[in-house]
Parts: sequence; C-alpha cells; structure tokens
Amino acid sequence: MSAAATPAVEVRGVRKSYGAQEILRGIDLTVRSGEVVAVIGPSGGGKSTLLRVLNHLETLDAGTVHIDGELIGYRLRRNVLHPLTDREVRRQRSRIGFVFQQFNLFPHLTALENVTLAPLSAQGRPRDEVEREARELLARVGIAAFADAYPRTLSGGQQQRVAIARALALRPRVILFDEPTSALDPELVGEVLAVIRDLAHTGTALVIVTHEIGFAREVADTVVFLDDGAIVEQGPPAQVLDHPEHPRTRAFLSRTGIR
Repeated sequence: MSAAATPAVEVRGVRKSYGAQEILRGIDLTVRSGEVVAVIGPSGGGKSTLLRVLNHLETLDAGTVHIDGELIGYRLRRNVLHPLTDREVRRQRSRIGFVFQQFNLFPHLTALENVTLAPLSAQGRPRDEVEREARELLARVGIAAFADAYPRTLSGGQQQRVAIARALALRPRVILFDEPTSALDPELVGEVLAVIRDLAHTGTALVIVTHEIGFAREVADTVVFLDDGAIVEQGPPAQVLDHPEHPRTRAFLSRTGIR
C-alpha cells in the first residue's frame, strides 16, 4: 500500500473490558489522511475509551490499532502480538496528538514550555527549531501574547488552546480530541471550536469526540454514532444527523433536540 493510501487510523476488531463490563465490542474504524471524524453518542457508550486505545493509554483485550500504518502498542511476531516496552510506546505516542477534556497542562511550566516539552524530550528535536515553531503555533491559536504565562493565570479557553498548540507541536499525522469543550464555560466554547474548525482544513486527520452536534455537522467529513460499545451508524453528517437509519441514532438525536 502506498504512503498516500495508508489510512491515518485503522482499527480492527477492538475490544476492551473493565472486569465483567465490556466497554468496546469489536470496533472497526478507518480514518483517511486529512479526514475529520466526529464521534457522538450517549455518556458511557465508550467514546473516550476508544480514543484512549488509539494511542495505547488503554491496552486492548482484542484487535489491533494502526496509526499511519504502524501497529500501536504491540509488535507482531510469528502471528502473535507482543507488547512494546514503555519506551517504545512513548515514542509512538509522541507522534499522536491528544487534546484532553481537562487540558492536562503542567502547572509549573509556562505556555511555551508546555508546548515545547514533548518535541524536546520525546522527539529530541533542536531547541531553537522547537521554540520557534512553538511560538508560531501559539500565534496560530491566538495566544502568542501568553507564551510566558502559567496555566493558572489563563482562562479555560486559553488553556485549551495551549493544549491544542502542544498537540500540533508533535507534527502528528492524527490529533485526537476528547470532548475538548466540555470543561469550558459556555462563553469560551466558541473560541476553542474556532481553532479546531481551522485545523479541519490543514490535512491532519482529526478524531473528535464531541457533544456539540452542530459543530459535528459543520466540520466533520464522517460522523460516527457510538452506543453501548459499538458503532451503530456512520456516514456523512447529512446522512447520520439528518436522515439516521438506526432507531438508536434517531432516539439519541431526539434527546439532544436535533430531531
């Protein structure tokens, strides 16, 4: 398969349980390079767990995850999967952007230092290059003036924009967003969604778990409805959101006031 044809994300038969409770029930999902996928569904349906298995923050019980053609978390030897070392997993994660609900910035580091940390420590890139690029990224998300500010002095929206710049600093093939506006005050949601909206035109694959249905309609190429650990329905926004085929999708959208 050529590099251009290699999916940014390829998930096959992924299962994940916590004790007796199965959270993911055989997930198959392909995300093309440059595609924006919005994952919607009720709380507890497995959305956040799906994101966490994509960069091996959660181990798998079955199935495989490939990012940019690389098997994540494991090495295949004689048709048997063997776990990678922690160091190897950290190397893989250093090329996958992840934006969390709660920002997860280091409080003792400035905005600039939060953005430069992973490219310097995990990727070993030259400091001058990394700092220059970090300042450009902070400007890109609209907070260049806060490069030397600590997270506690920033609003929630500003902190989340630092987190997005941090993810971009990895030069990732894919960025994962776990409900990036859920911890924000309502008046700050728009500024973060505007940044993500701009990213949707850059050619980086985005997988966005979101409860913002209108935003999903606007920016996504594909909407995935995940419920009870399974993908119930997926397709273009006009299909899934406006003409859903499955009763569970219709019921969910009706509860959100979309239908």
